[in-house]
Amino acid sequence: MLQITCLNKSYGNHRALRDIDMSVPSGVVFGLLGPNGAGKTTLIRIVNQIIEQDSGEVELDGKTLSPSDIRKIGYLPEERGLYKKMKVWDQLLYFAQLKDLPPNEAKLQIKSWLEKLDLGAWKDKKIEDLSKGMAQKVQFISTVIHRPSLLILDEPFSGFDPVNAEIIKNEILELKEKGTTVILSTHRMESVELLCDHVAMINRSRKILDGTIQQVKNSFRPEVFEITLTQLKQPIPPEWIPKQAEDLWHFSLPLSGKSPNQLLSELMELGEVLVFREKIPSMEEIFIHQVKAKANE
Repeated sequence: MLQITCLNKSYGNHRALRDIDMSVPSGVVFGLLGPNGAGKTTLIRIVNQIIEQDSGEVELDGKTLSPSDIRKIGYLPEERGLYKKMKVWDQLLYFAQLKDLPPNEAKLQIKSWLEKLDLGAWKDKKIEDLSKGMAQKVQFISTVIHRPSLLILDEPFSGFDPVNAEIIKNEILELKEKGTTVILSTHRMESVELLCDHVAMINRSRKILDGTIQQVKNSFRPEVFEITLTQLKQPIPPEWIPKQAEDLWHFSLPLSGKSPNQLLSELMELGEVLVFREKIPSMEEIFIHQVKAKANE
């Protein structure tokens, strides 16, 4: 869907993006990760043609990005931008027409989305009369109203309570199931775990990791197992540093060159194994690890 090759962008003496290569497959939720100031927003603005790159190529559907492609893209910026004095219905109709949606089709889409997100009763209200969460829903509708093939969401859950965040999460997944490619930029790693198929991380203007969620997690596996034993037949070696809770013994062990089956066999000689589980790092742990590692370089 989106191919980025050797992308560079500077603001004066500040290098915002440095030789970024990225490939976003069709029909996935692609997580764009990185700390504040890493270059994510600059990359998103280039794809949306708000600013131009200094060098490098951006291709959409195998062709160099052109001004007409903006109609294929839906963009929800972190800095929301609704007209506060404008009524909900009028505002959505205006945004739909900006994306060249025929008026009759636009009205059908608006009615459908307002009902879906429980905003039908508010269609004649001004944005300034809505709660922050309701205004965020209107902003989301304005982003997807023209059924974009590429949807770029920058912190889409900001301002939502858990119930409405769940509603928007389900809508994103439904759009993906219908073939929309989604780029999700967020600091909420639990959202990345739940939604994303593929992730890339930018830090200090460079891409530092890229792959499916499973590939990224596998690359950071420490090969350490969490273990719980009971009904001991012999004492646990003290160097394993176990913690005892009643008749349960909890500790972690590295494989140290053994296979998981070999380690499990040794543990079964000690007692009954209740838990034998590999420690797989979360995306939040990987995020923090990578940011700290780059800070120490």
